[in-house]
Amino acid sequence: MPIVVTLDVMLARRKVRSKDLAAAIGISEANLSLLKSGKVKGIRFQTLARICAELGCQPGDLLAFQGEDEA
Repeated sequence: MPIVVTLDVMLARRKVRSKDLAAAIGISEANLSLLKSGKVKGIRFQTLARICAELGCQPGDLLAFQGEDEA
């Protein structure tokens, strides 16, 4: 998939644990783990907004487009 999730990078930059982020935004640790690994097909804008608000970042800080030739 050409969209890469870089949530793990932002968590490291902000020194936030996945467990704490999941609790703060109201999703399970398992669902956050799936999101971090890029194993989901989509994300609700509401969830994305909560993550951005909690981490103080923009959606573009969490998602990157990687063209077919960059894979």
